[in-house]
Amino acid sequence: MKFVLIIGPQAVGKMTVGYELSKLSGLKLFHNHMTIDLVNQFFDYSTPEGKRLVSLFRQEIFEEVSKSNLDGLIFTYVWAFNLQADWDYVDRICSLFESRGATVYIVELEADLEERLHRNKTPLRLEQKPSKRNLAWSEANLLDSLEKYRLNSHDGEITRENYLRLNNTNLSAVEAASLIKEKFNL
Repeated sequence: MKFVLIIGPQAVGKMTVGYELSKLSGLKLFHNHMTIDLVNQFFDYSTPEGKRLVSLFRQEIFEEVSKSNLDGLIFTYVWAFNLQADWDYVDRICSLFESRGATVYIVELEADLEERLHRNKTPLRLEQKPSKRNLAWSEANLLDSLEKYRLNSHDGEITRENYLRLNNTNLSAVEAASLIKEKFNL
C-alpha cells in the first residue's frame, strides 16, 4: 500500500494535483475538504465540535483504508509548520499507515502568492469545496494565514526518505502529477 500526503498552503493545487495523480496511479483521493465541507453543514470547522468531527471522520477513514486491500490513498493537508500539533498529526497518520506496511510519500507543493490567489477562484476548486465559494472570505482567509502560519517547510526540515518539494507555480496539475508519479514510481 502507498500513502501519499500532499501538503502545501491553501490554493496551491493540492486537490487538483491529487485528482490527476489519482488518475495516473489508480490511488484513491481523499482531499481534506471532503470532511470539512461535510461537517460544515452542521458545525463550523472553526468550532470545537467541527474540529472533533472532522478529525473523527478522517481517522476512521485512515484506519479502514490502512487495513484494506486498496492500493493506497492520496490525502491533502494544509500543514502549519509552526504548530507542534500539526507535526504530531502528520506523524500519527504516517505512522498508522507505516505500522500496517504501507510506504509513505510526502509531496510538498509551493506556488507564488499571485498564482495561489488566481487558483483560489478556479471552477474545480469552487465546485469541490463549497466553503470556498464565498470568495471574499476565502481570499481573506488565505491572506490571513500568511500572518499566522508557516505553510511551507524550511529546506531540510522534512527528513523523510520519500519526500518531494515541488514548485508548481508554472506547472499544470497534469505536469505536477506526472513528475510525482515518476519520482516515486507510483
